[in-house]
Amino acid sequence: MLAPFAAGLLATVTGYLACDADAPPYDPIAVARASIGHTANREAQVPSMCYTKTGGVSNPCWTCHTDSQSPNHQNDGALQAEYSFSAFALQNRWTNLFVDRTAAATAITDAEALAYIRTDNYAPLRAALNRSRPADYTGYVPDLDLAAGFDAEGFARDGSGWRALRYKPFPGTFWPTNGSADDVMVRLPAAFRASPDGTPTRDIYKANLAILEAAIASPPGGSSTIAARFVGAARDEPVRRRLFPAGTELLHTVRYVDPDAPALLSTRLKELRYMRKVASLDDWAVLRAYEKERDKKDRGVVSAFAGSPLSGVRNDFGWQLQGFIEDATGRLRLQTEEEHRFCMGCHSSLGVTVDQTFSFARKVPGADGWRHQDLRGMKDAPQAGHAEPEILTYFKRTGGGDELRANVEVLQRFFPGGILEEKEVRRAAPGGDRDITHLIAPSRSRALALAKSYMALVREQTFAHGRDTLLAPPANVFARIDNDSTELATRGKIFRDGRLWLDWN
Repeated sequence: MLAPFAAGLLATVTGYLACDADAPPYDPIAVARASIGHTANREAQVPSMCYTKTGGVSNPCWTCHTDSQSPNHQNDGALQAEYSFSAFALQNRWTNLFVDRTAAATAITDAEALAYIRTDNYAPLRAALNRSRPADYTGYVPDLDLAAGFDAEGFARDGSGWRALRYKPFPGTFWPTNGSADDVMVRLPAAFRASPDGTPTRDIYKANLAILEAAIASPPGGSSTIAARFVGAARDEPVRRRLFPAGTELLHTVRYVDPDAPALLSTRLKELRYMRKVASLDDWAVLRAYEKERDKKDRGVVSAFAGSPLSGVRNDFGWQLQGFIEDATGRLRLQTEEEHRFCMGCHSSLGVTVDQTFSFARKVPGADGWRHQDLRGMKDAPQAGHAEPEILTYFKRTGGGDELRANVEVLQRFFPGGILEEKEVRRAAPGGDRDITHLIAPSRSRALALAKSYMALVREQTFAHGRDTLLAPPANVFARIDNDSTELATRGKIFRDGRLWLDWN
């Protein structure tokens, strides 16, 4: 039997999704509003991959949990050696991992899947929020015209100030072979886009974005120097290494993998994710925020986050986050309170992040990195301080192409007979004859199968139980976990050198 809130939420969803003439109009906010004050999984910020069975031989944990670089003071590399969950989180509540959707996915034809992923659900969201925005909604209203696209320098043609950046996907879940493609746009406040007299000037904006790139994407210990201050109307703003200025916005679309699209990006969005840095903390406040986080962890206290879905949910480091996700018919709706909590795990104090973010630090250097995301031509550059290519390193340390070692296609392609075929992987390295799509792009059949599986999940609307894109329940995952050794230390499998930055040279 459904709990009272779940039953009410289901009724809300069913009501506004109904197709009869008496149904209310498309309201992207309704489900989120109904969810406020109702969160079942209080540890939804602990992602599903943290429940992986390492078996003492597979270590995907190093990509996130590592020795951090100031002003990130998390230093959580010890989590590779020991499971360290709150009492509540010992039970794996991402139960969608254990659901087999093969029958539901198989019932969807290739033609149906392709038509679905090539249908725009972003423009209707913009139209709905601009047509009748609820008075209690104070959050982000999408203002980027995706259909208009970006010019040769990556700037949005609509004049909104958004600029696309091209970056190497973070290892594991975010590779297209694991079900999703994505892109990221950045926007700085108006002062960073204007001359000293306040006149909007592209050259000033480009200069400030270049300064930001040097501050965020340059690896620690390198020879790069950064400016002391930004320029133009933002000339009084100090540049802080590995910290974004207040007012910075990041827009991230998560999409299906379209096997026929040159950049693999589907028209339809799975999710629209938005971050805005609403406050800039001084060095002491940043350090104190990390100390508070460690203290809560040591005492087993479940984290609380300020805000709500209607305004955005805020972490302790000055970032406010909001997300939209598909409803049962594929329209985008604001995420529930619990679904927003899911976002906070990766954007609230991981050892690897740069100011709680991932993508900008992995930007392709210079002008070639200022355009819409496209993996073609991108080489498997090593992480900063590493000698070997990043994806090759991930394959070696993880023993597969995802955290749960459930990607059968990667295993068949690059681990024949269970042995990594290193020479084939190195073809995507600098100097090789292939790019990273050789390693992390799915075959057409896999892309369509993954799309169908996720479509089945969308129709269920059970994101509170997980949103992983899987073709079958994975074997290497715990349903319940004990706070004990991962067995990785005794096997010499601890790696505290994970970095977002890449050695593009």
